[in-house]
Amino acid sequence: MSREGALLAARFSFMPNRLGYCGPEENRAMLQYVADGHSDRGLERILARFAGAFPYYAFIAAANGIPDPFDVRVIEAYWIGNALLERVEAADLRRHLEERFSARFPARLLRSVLGQAPAGARPHHNFHVFSMPVRTGHDEVPHNLATMDACRISWGRVVAEHGDALLIERRPLALAGDEVVLGDREPCSVFRRFNGTALAAGVRAGDVVAVHWGCACHRLSPAQYRQLVRYTRHHLALANQQRRGRTLAPAAGPVHSPVAGEG
Repeated sequence: MSREGALLAARFSFMPNRLGYCGPEENRAMLQYVADGHSDRGLERILARFAGAFPYYAFIAAANGIPDPFDVRVIEAYWIGNALLERVEAADLRRHLEERFSARFPARLLRSVLGQAPAGARPHHNFHVFSMPVRTGHDEVPHNLATMDACRISWGRVVAEHGDALLIERRPLALAGDEVVLGDREPCSVFRRFNGTALAAGVRAGDVVAVHWGCACHRLSPAQYRQLVRYTRHHLALANQQRRGRTLAPAAGPVHSPVAGEG
């Protein structure tokens, strides 16, 4: 399982690494691993240097008695969501977050993050994005709506293929009063291929893809799609409760009202 898990982690980690936001300067190596469809300890050593994601892998694995943090079930749990997240004890998650971030956030902000653990937070990437007051990669700068929307794992249905890009329909984050919501569906172009290598291979019109920092990095199965929607909505609700005590800067452009429906 390690081979498949490390490659899945590489696909989700590729774009923020390419942009210089997190991880070591190993973008070409990661892309080559994806192109080859092959993983080894070298890729795992690269991925272990992602200071944001790897501690969550290790934490989820330990909480589930899984010895390999690159087990594909662990990687899927963090980036997409699955049953492993439900086996994490709230007290353990609170302790994990406190140990990692107590020296980095003011006490008031840290308390607001820690308070989400007993309220039902899970160690999912979108929990981290929605709840942390700053981006926690190389540049710890405050989130605004645009960076939060790009950094979360979102989903979009493929409308058309255009060379190295895909046209998808996607629901961006939007502000509705003081709350962050899923806005109306709108067309969006995302990267899918770099130097001839597609991160989300075999994608066709009608498929649903996971999107990270403007890149389609994985074709979602119907079950994965449901899990990603579920954990996104859950953590948006928790973060909105937290955010009522502070202000989030809006993104440039129009604000969309929330609409019913999942995708």
